[in-house]
Amino acid sequence: MTDTRKWALQGSPADGDSRAYRSALGRFATGVTVVTCRDAAGRPAGLTVNSFTSVSLDPALVLWCLERSSPSLNAFTTSGHFAINVLDADQRPLSDLFADPEADRFAGLAVEDGLGGVPLLPGCLARFECALHAVHDGGDHVILVGAVRRYAERPGNPLLYFSGEYRRVGG
Repeated sequence: MTDTRKWALQGSPADGDSRAYRSALGRFATGVTVVTCRDAAGRPAGLTVNSFTSVSLDPALVLWCLERSSPSLNAFTTSGHFAINVLDADQRPLSDLFADPEADRFAGLAVEDGLGGVPLLPGCLARFECALHAVHDGGDHVILVGAVRRYAERPGNPLLYFSGEYRRVGG
């Protein structure tokens, strides 16, 4: 069978059009996570992330990426521990909350303390409690690799992100 669809946009990162490049990247559907830690003063920190992926089964390693200009960069690169909370389809408000740089993200939120006192969010599909394993250069981002120390999962459906919009499985 011949694919008759036409390419809507073509380009190269060398073109300097970061919006077009970002649009093409957005064609890859991802899950939505909130990554949490505690800063050096013990204050909780967290943000919405869709750049999470597994790295290795043995040893159990995962990674995620954080923009170098993020106000949370120091907290995550020095805390020693972080948790990746995989959001359920019904947790879009939680994703929006942790994506808002002006929000008091933990106000009124019932969290459990995980390894290293890391906040664990309620109602998630899965969570991975990690020790910071490595930090790598990733251009305008840093790549944080976590050694998974504990994990948990429950049934449900994931919150997805595709082409700049939230989605659900089958919708």
